Amino acid sequence: MSQTLKCISPIDGSVFAEREVMSRDAAFAAAGRARAAQAGWAARPLQERIDLVMAGVAAVGAMNDEIVPELAHMMGRPVRYGGEFGGFNERASHMAEIAETSLADIAVGEDETFSRYIKRIPHGVVFVVAPWNYPYMTAINTVAPALIAGNTVVLKHATQTLLVGERMAQAFHAAGVPEDVFQNVFLSHDVTNDLIAGNAFDFVNFTGSVGGGQAMERAAAGTFTGVGTELGGKDPGYVMEDADLEAAVDTLIDGAMFNAGQCCCGIERIYVHESLYDDFVARAVEIVKGYKLGNPLEAGTTMGPMANVRFADEVRAQIAEAVEAGAVAQIDTFPEDDGGAYLTPQILTGVTHDMRVMRDESFGPVVGIMKVSSDDEATQLMNDSEFGLTASLWTRDVDRAARVGDRIETGTVFLNRADYLDPGLCWTGCKNTGRGGGLSVIGYHNLTRPKSYHLKKVTG
Repeated sequence: MSQTLKCISPIDGSVFAEREVMSRDAAFAAAGRARAAQAGWAARPLQERIDLVMAGVAAVGAMNDEIVPELAHMMGRPVRYGGEFGGFNERASHMAEIAETSLADIAVGEDETFSRYIKRIPHGVVFVVAPWNYPYMTAINTVAPALIAGNTVVLKHATQTLLVGERMAQAFHAAGVPEDVFQNVFLSHDVTNDLIAGNAFDFVNFTGSVGGGQAMERAAAGTFTGVGTELGGKDPGYVMEDADLEAAVDTLIDGAMFNAGQCCCGIERIYVHESLYDDFVARAVEIVKGYKLGNPLEAGTTMGPMANVRFADEVRAQIAEAVEAGAVAQIDTFPEDDGGAYLTPQILTGVTHDMRVMRDESFGPVVGIMKVSSDDEATQLMNDSEFGLTASLWTRDVDRAARVGDRIETGTVFLNRADYLDPGLCWTGCKNTGRGGGLSVIGYHNLTRPKSYHLKKVTG
């Protein structure tokens, strides 16, 4: 019996899109076509691959008027924010710009006797499993550099954003990227596991839950297939006594609430020096009370529904448990809160690390704020987490921030900003956030393997 994937729109609970999953045989055949096409793709000049990828990126941009409302239907982001093409293009463009130097041979030494160098060789077939929360930007992080480096790519997108991979494949094919070089697939979990376990891919890049990442690693066990993961997060902000208070409140609260809190590097807990704590909380509450929760297709909406009712249910549960344990909910329930996907954004005070809302990933519009008295206390609390993706520090003292940053168990340290992915820096994490790294020159190194050449010259 065939299985159908259904995207349930958070706007009204209707089925927005559905696709039939591929059979096991069809899936292995698709992976086989990707493998057969890889050598020819890698043999093309680097600049040709770059040009084709960037033409595909531009073709996605040309669809933006259709993509923006489509995203609102699929995962609830308000149309007023205009989609993801800015970041999508920025990331692909940067990886295109650094490709030649990042993939260049590493010269070790040459004289009259020997020539020695290291080449960067594409893995072969790269499998990209992309999430729903920023479906275009998270996918392009790997798709663009993987293709530019000479890999072929098989893309599987989250069911919640079912049409994104289809859109990307359509655009890239129209721009001239061969169909077997970049394929979008609809797969069940079982067939996905079978493909990985069956050595259908040479590298797997997964963005999603900790459980999903563990499933990928289990499937790859014993195959020696590389697996890169970006999993959960519980990213902290720390506001020191000399911070620009207004900027800190504006940025951290936006980092906590934008996209209904459904951001990989969203701010989920905030620690504020006791001298600024009351003012910080008052300003934060004022900002959140001004949000307009509603239909994401309406221009006046600033916060749409969460992508799925079950995600909202988890956030409600964390809030309710915290309040029962003594936390204070600072925001009264919005009239638009329907008990389903439409969820009141919430600020919690009186929280402790005994509460799940300060330990477990929330991935929704809630943030707990705690008072601290020192860098030592703040650092201990920031590190008291199973996750480590980003941390946002707020101070006018750059050297102090660097010292604190050195002590934080995280993948990225921000100073006086938050919730931004710079494609020049490695996007990486530690602990249960996963391993590996995307973008930057390191992203290219992770999508290729080193191959050493030790060439002895005949001199006589």
